[in-house]
Amino acid sequence: MELRAHEEAETADVGVSTGFLARKLGVSPTTLRSWDRRYGLGPAVRADGRHRRWAPDDVAMVQEMCRLTAAGLPPAEAARVAKEAARGSVAAAPLLVARAPAGVRIPERSSVTARRPGTPGSRSGTGLPLGDVRQECRGLARAAVRLDALAVQEQLTAAVRTHGLPRAWEEVMVPTLRAVGRKWESSGDRYVEVEHLLSWHVSATLRHVYVSAAGHGRDSVTPPVLLACVPGEMHTLPLEALNAALAERRVPVLTLGGAVPPEALMTAVQRVGPSSVVLWSQTRNTANLPLACHIAATRWGVRGARTRSQVLLSGPGWGRQSGPGLLRPRHLAEALRLIAAPESHDGAGRLARSAGAEA
Repeated sequence: MELRAHEEAETADVGVSTGFLARKLGVSPTTLRSWDRRYGLGPAVRADGRHRRWAPDDVAMVQEMCRLTAAGLPPAEAARVAKEAARGSVAAAPLLVARAPAGVRIPERSSVTARRPGTPGSRSGTGLPLGDVRQECRGLARAAVRLDALAVQEQLTAAVRTHGLPRAWEEVMVPTLRAVGRKWESSGDRYVEVEHLLSWHVSATLRHVYVSAAGHGRDSVTPPVLLACVPGEMHTLPLEALNAALAERRVPVLTLGGAVPPEALMTAVQRVGPSSVVLWSQTRNTANLPLACHIAATRWGVRGARTRSQVLLSGPGWGRQSGPGLLRPRHLAEALRLIAAPESHDGAGRLARSAGAEA
């Protein structure tokens, strides 16, 4: 802590070192030197003619470079804009025009960073195994690795606004979350803070969509869809995504969250009489097929008109498990389709899906 305080105290006078700035931005010193060599994004003054000392204006310029590349601009174009911004010659860009769910808007700061159609994606790395994914994933990963909370939130909001919630979840949020998870598992204790930051903001984005959509055009006669994690399962983000998507479609939904005890789950089913019950299992250790079958066989309602819920087994934890009356949606869009048209299935399990299904 004393070293960091000492280095920060030097900033106003002689600037900070390349190593200190790299740690601050979440990039490697090699990346900063490469940006200096290729695009001229280096410190204006070098101590003793050799050592880089980054003054506050230099730091602001490189921070803008990180923000722009995180939003998907190619490095060369991002460097040009960052240098112009440092000279005060960039005019305010118009807001990004795209479809937005109710109550969701993109902050003006992020609009200048939207990638132009047809432009190549940034090649600057994050250290995360992303593979062949949307450019937005790379931008989101860069912002998360830098622990840039504002940029992470802007990227997530922009993804939902541009693509809609289902595609933003499947094509932007999930690939980035998986990449961060794989990096965390393969690198010991590193990147834990990155995963926590990203998960928190993904949850905040999904809940914002839900809160903005919930309560509009509510039909109190329609039974709700019940969402719950099986006992012992704490991974709630996929259910939060389904919860928000259903709320957008004005489908009544009741979400119980993580690790719901069997007794509580059965009580909720009998009390509210849900049209569908979605059970999420992330790992095989938590998948509880007897519980799912019991729910699928449970009848509720008044005597002479008793019925039962269709049950959806969601998540990779179920593997190849299935049973009578159990459906296996492979992704969020399929779960939405099955929930929207329960009368099109006979409840005999003919639509049981293969392993790896995820809502």
